[in-house]
Amino acid sequence: MPVQPLPLEAPMDPVAAFERITYLLDRSLAPSTKVRAFQKAATVIAELPADELRRRSADGTLKNLPGIGPSTSMVVSQALAGGMPDYLRKVEPGQPLTAGTDAGQVLRDALRGECHCHTTWSDGGASIADMATTAMALGHAYIVITDHSPRLTIAHGLNRERLVAQLDEIDELNESLDPFRIYSGMEVDILDEGELDLDEDLLDRLDVVVASVHRKLSMDRTPMTQRMVRAVSHPAVTILGHCTGRKLSSDGVQPASDADLLRAPSNFDAELVFTACAQAGTAVEINCRPERQDPPDDLLQLALDLGCNVAIDTDAHAPGQLEWQVYGCDKAARHHVAAERILNTWDAPGKR
Repeated sequence: MPVQPLPLEAPMDPVAAFERITYLLDRSLAPSTKVRAFQKAATVIAELPADELRRRSADGTLKNLPGIGPSTSMVVSQALAGGMPDYLRKVEPGQPLTAGTDAGQVLRDALRGECHCHTTWSDGGASIADMATTAMALGHAYIVITDHSPRLTIAHGLNRERLVAQLDEIDELNESLDPFRIYSGMEVDILDEGELDLDEDLLDRLDVVVASVHRKLSMDRTPMTQRMVRAVSHPAVTILGHCTGRKLSSDGVQPASDADLLRAPSNFDAELVFTACAQAGTAVEINCRPERQDPPDDLLQLALDLGCNVAIDTDAHAPGQLEWQVYGCDKAARHHVAAERILNTWDAPGKR
């Protein structure tokens, strides 16, 4: 995937232009409808013979194709004419994201991989191969694929058969991408009583398990605490994902007050939950998604004070979102987190 900007001048491959636009829109948390429109346009254009594409661009019939509108047809025509299309120029920042502070950048440079991301196997927008090659381009040594578990049907969670098939695909890709490593994983839903939404034999096959609450987020404090403590204490669990479940907004801008949150945080006894994490060796995730920024600063500091390690995870659902690690690195730096306490600075992302 196009981590680096495309050349400013000379004829440009329209498909490459669409891919770069999609990458940048995903990175900026643009509405999914806009992103998918450019993805669809790329697919349509890629299937056309080069001479037909140029003919349609010249005679103004690109918009007769399904999925091609005024904006996408202009991208094609301007790319073929030479130079960067206006739309791409508008969204092109010119470089990958960097941390906002020197201390944050030091932590970003220390990261070896990404431990929480999604693909088209569940609710992500890119293949395992695309996510892996983007991680490679960003300087990572590994990536962990953590698509959703079976009962999270709204996110197209993987049942047993599909997970086994995904593990086979990961094995095949590892042969071709060596020495880069794709680790197997899953974001496993924490069920009502703290059970994990995956059979034990499959949990044993995974390199990394991210345990997260996705349903009944407003459960009362005591049962929610018991639910989370049981889950993070399971020997298969590596990371507690987005612990409060809060969402700040749809665009990542923090609202003025908690009353304006898109989704309120769950209520649980954080001291008990983080103590259980520390005892079990389960890392607490610093979720880098702009609309999550989970956990809040006070809870992150509590987790650190109680001895928890952390994982700086993008929870990426598209290649461009893998760059969001810098946000978590800045947050970790503000809390003076030592690099050795960050799980994805280790050579391999499992428990020690």
